[in-house]
Amino acid sequence: MELLRFSTFWCGAILFGSVLLHGGGGVMFTLRRLCKFCDVQATSCTGQGSCSVKCGITSICPHDEDVCVSIWRKKEDNVTFDTVCHNPAQKLYGLVLEDYNNSKCEMKERRGMGSEFFICSCSQDECNEHVFFNTNMDSQVIAVSLVPLLLMTVLVITSFYFYRVYRQRQAHSKRKKGSPLDFSDAHAIIIDDEGSDSSSTHANNLNHNTELLPIELDVQVGKGRFAEVYKAKLKQGSSVSEEQGFETVAVKIFPYEEYASWKNEKDIFSDRDLRHENVLHFLTAEERKVQRQYWLITAFHPGGNLQEFLTHHIIDWHDLWLLGGSLAQGVAHLHSEHTSCGQHKVAIAHRDIKSSNILVKSDLTCCLCDFGLALWLDNSLSVDELANSGQVGTARYMAPEVLESRINLENIESFKQADVYSMALVLWEVISRCSAIGEVKEYEPPFGNLREHPCVESMKDSVLRDRGRPEIPNSWINHTGIQTVCASIEECWDHDPEARLTAQCVAERFHEMEYLEKLSDRSDSEEKIPEEISVVDEK
Repeated sequence: MELLRFSTFWCGAILFGSVLLHGGGGVMFTLRRLCKFCDVQATSCTGQGSCSVKCGITSICPHDEDVCVSIWRKKEDNVTFDTVCHNPAQKLYGLVLEDYNNSKCEMKERRGMGSEFFICSCSQDECNEHVFFNTNMDSQVIAVSLVPLLLMTVLVITSFYFYRVYRQRQAHSKRKKGSPLDFSDAHAIIIDDEGSDSSSTHANNLNHNTELLPIELDVQVGKGRFAEVYKAKLKQGSSVSEEQGFETVAVKIFPYEEYASWKNEKDIFSDRDLRHENVLHFLTAEERKVQRQYWLITAFHPGGNLQEFLTHHIIDWHDLWLLGGSLAQGVAHLHSEHTSCGQHKVAIAHRDIKSSNILVKSDLTCCLCDFGLALWLDNSLSVDELANSGQVGTARYMAPEVLESRINLENIESFKQADVYSMALVLWEVISRCSAIGEVKEYEPPFGNLREHPCVESMKDSVLRDRGRPEIPNSWINHTGIQTVCASIEECWDHDPEARLTAQCVAERFHEMEYLEKLSDRSDSEEKIPEEISVVDEK
């Protein structure tokens, strides 16, 4: 169901707006950008002239610098629109936004995206609702046609503004009267941004209220060693749902006994520099005292995890390029010591990279999840502090030095190198289900000849004693792109950690292979992404 989303935060609890008080009691609100914000949806727009995206959802962008973006794609007979907020300092689908200071969304074609692909960006409220393709239409006709659209936009924005002011005054009035909270016996985790340096932990989009989010659990979609994952709905009136456009969320529930695991993952997720399109979007963390539980609330991706996706789907070369490239970009972002804007950040090692800890988004890109074992790679950490950080993760995906408990604790790069080994095994899984290799067999994990959950000793025999790795048949290297990926995989799972590629190098190689998508005969996936796939965690 499509909803209009409005801000309902008040005073110091406001995350995405600021309130300025003037003498005489007047209030002026500085609002962030309003943009149309819909997932990929079908459209009848032909890619000519002007079109309306027909997105009924308006969202307040989460950052001051965000602009409005619309994307039109056509692959065979499938034509879609995608409307989002986005920071122009960061890449979107590997592209740098151009002309985003325009007041209207003028479509420009980008080649090499695997389909007819047009993108536009602009910096006025809801300017991505109507897009304009290059045509030979008379400029006067265009100007006349825009007049009613402009009037409608002004009317809608004005209505939004007054409605938001009305809702905020209502909220303030209730607080003055001392209305009771819905959840007086529990509280949400709040992180104070004041008085902390740039490298400290912050919430990505944390709920800064003392009351819990109104969440209704739906069905269980995953279960791991420490927690269970549920699909859930944010009820109407939720500040997060109104501000950011979230209606369905994922809730990871830890029992009270697993406080340490919850806290580690919450602390990692709360690092504002973790935010990336290939990292699971974090909303908030909560302590539910009545249920004696700790919750992590994140975005929900109905495509499920990569392991389940590969089990049910055969992919083509373009899908492989999207899945593999986005995985490498996500790992590279974790390992980087700088944000995309060039600011310093603390690198993070995931330490449990595997296909069941990677989610598949609706655009067939990946995002990393499950940071329960993640580690900040702070140069100030001593060897003693890292002493208990050697052998963790899932045995099937452990690097040789991790299996042997001989990771070099004096060099924090060692933890990145172990992640790269695990990433190589996941890339092998992706290739094994690609139609471009020829005959595609049933899905099986790396080292599929071993039992379902091999122990560390079994993996030592295969990886250390026998120097074994998953087989790369000769038929795989008949395809130019897959040959390049296989070469990267072999460098990433090298027995010598220092000889392995970096995740950034792998991401760059995927980017350079973009042109190969046009050289390959691609076949559609045999099945569409199912509405829901259970997220199964192999731990």
